[in-house]
Amino acid sequence: MESDFLERLLDAQGPSGFEVRPARVWRKEAEGFADSVTVDVGGNSIAEVNPKGNPCVMLAGHVDEIGLQVTHIDERGYLWVDEIGGWDPQVVVGQRVTLLSRDRDVVGVVGKKPIHLIQPDERTKAAKIKELWVDVGAKSRDEVLALGVRVGDPMVLATRMVRLAGDRIASRAIDNRIGAYVVLEALRLLASDRPAARVAAVATTQEEIGYTGGGARTSAYSLDPVVALVVDVTFSTDVPDIEKKELGEHEIGGGPVLSRGSAAHPVVFDRLVEAAEAEGIPYTIQAQPKATRTDADGIFLSRAGVPTGLISIPNRYMHSPNELVSMSDVAHAIRLIAAFVRRLEPGVDLTPR
Repeated sequence: MESDFLERLLDAQGPSGFEVRPARVWRKEAEGFADSVTVDVGGNSIAEVNPKGNPCVMLAGHVDEIGLQVTHIDERGYLWVDEIGGWDPQVVVGQRVTLLSRDRDVVGVVGKKPIHLIQPDERTKAAKIKELWVDVGAKSRDEVLALGVRVGDPMVLATRMVRLAGDRIASRAIDNRIGAYVVLEALRLLASDRPAARVAAVATTQEEIGYTGGGARTSAYSLDPVVALVVDVTFSTDVPDIEKKELGEHEIGGGPVLSRGSAAHPVVFDRLVEAAEAEGIPYTIQAQPKATRTDADGIFLSRAGVPTGLISIPNRYMHSPNELVSMSDVAHAIRLIAAFVRRLEPGVDLTPR
């Protein structure tokens, strides 16, 4: 299942609002098997199989990642930044970054006052993004501008996907490029054995900053699906100091996680469980009594409402340079989506009764 496509997708730099590079990688792969591949004005990429089928199914995985953005370039050539998405500033300290400037990529390093110069009573306090800067090696603002760097340029941490023991991988962009990968690979399976349904896989934009629904909301409005499945990541709870009473028990390699409550539609959930058990796919269940904080929140209230399911991949070290997942969980999620879609009959009614 895994190919160099996954590595190319994860390594492409594309923070929220600047997703062009990973979106291009995704669409190029989709062109090899989808009936149509398009991109909308918001940057959402859509690949369809069986466009005249019924019902219409939307498969959504967001293609953006967290990053940083230049807010000021001072006279000495230091770049001051703000967060794109939710960061723990401690993981930014001392990192290398890649700036996506107008003409080329520019390498920089994150600067901070050395610990030797920090007062003892300040050393235990957490750093804040506003206290950090990016140094590209320039001596002045003019040198920075000569590199093509401007205020508003985005950047990501300069790390690449790595393969770990067994079937595990780590990347800065697992959240949620892995979801965009899953929905496209599920579409590939469905392209080889076509269901009755029209299936649209969407690599959505701006989920990490999409406080009003991001690209998921606009693409759901445009597609007007009968049912939607969202693929994202969730916290694995098989690491030290995680409170399972709050988050549930979800292990790397334990299968995809199915959400209940909030934006997760009860009939869609039941059908996902039926498909998983019929196919022998392991899964766990996660309670979502409030917002899911995923694209599902931007989809399920579209138009007159969209019955939506949320499938999550257990992920260690969320929003860090080395998010970690198991490829067996990824493969099981792909199989589950394909099985769910194939079981949808034309004219299906998902109204809770």
